[in-house]
Amino acid sequence: MTDHSIANPPDSDPDDLDDEALNWFVRFSDAPHTAHTHAEFQRWLAGRPDRQAAYVRWQADWRQMDAFPLAGVEQLRRQLAQDKAAAAARAEDGRRAWWQGLLAPQAALAAVILSLSGGGGYLAWNHWQQQPVFAQSFETQRGQQLNVELPDGSRLRLDTATRVEVSLYRQRREVRLPEGQAVFEVQGDSQRPFDVLAGDTKVTVVGTRFSVRHTADGPVRVAVEEGKVRVTGAAGESAAVLLTAGQQVAGGAVAAVASSGIAPWRDGRITLDNVPLSQALVEFERYGPTRLVVHDPAVAALRVSGTFDPLRLGNFRQALVKVLPVRLQETGEQTEIVASP
Repeated sequence: MTDHSIANPPDSDPDDLDDEALNWFVRFSDAPHTAHTHAEFQRWLAGRPDRQAAYVRWQADWRQMDAFPLAGVEQLRRQLAQDKAAAAARAEDGRRAWWQGLLAPQAALAAVILSLSGGGGYLAWNHWQQQPVFAQSFETQRGQQLNVELPDGSRLRLDTATRVEVSLYRQRREVRLPEGQAVFEVQGDSQRPFDVLAGDTKVTVVGTRFSVRHTADGPVRVAVEEGKVRVTGAAGESAAVLLTAGQQVAGGAVAAVASSGIAPWRDGRITLDNVPLSQALVEFERYGPTRLVVHDPAVAALRVSGTFDPLRLGNFRQALVKVLPVRLQETGEQTEIVASP
């Protein structure tokens, strides 16, 4: 057989570096190599200063297979059966093209898969790497709060009517917040960034304490109590905002955190900062039934400010008639807020 060493010019695309290192790693792992092959390998290493590091990374990653559970290997082998059968049909053409140096990166990986032993192969290892080591959802009902401690030491405080989906991976941590609000106290780990996904907003941190609110009545709001966070919207990286302690962002507007703090609900309070009365009622409803309604658009648009206990609605009712030109009108099981005569 002719020599099938991989020749790479010094100015080769940096994106191909990992593929090149993987190819060399497989060649040395799959069969004995000759002095000529070893010399080719040394020339490849000398071609770029970052090739040695790439090769060492593959060695370190492969050693992690020692921790792969036997049951997991068997399951992945079954999952790979169809992939391997499909790849076999292309194997010969793939090998010839690879050895001739004409193979596309995707086909090269298929050849690597077939060259690895035992059927577990690269795909099995890669699939295992992509699986979360911890995955669980947490949810609170209306009027309920919940403290959650994650295996990495991070802590979550969920407010009422909130749901989070936690996935901890070997190289990253991710929490989805489909609805509600929560405070995150993230355990620092520079090797595993922590992302919170709320709607089209992504919050990335290493270690800090912050809150995220994602409800139907307004834009996603992120407020930082300690450390720094990077907030990215739907526009992508160009729209990223870096927040530090005491700052918050909602709808792209950065402002100072209110004096009540990033999450007054932790202490059984809600803070209304010049919000429409209709929005205030929606906020109270998150914690329990209010039986308060407003039908007049002019009354619904009246602005409300203050800090209240959402479970002591009587205080809010009394404050309304004192600070706004309204009165409470009983209508059966509901109380309508109407304009004062």
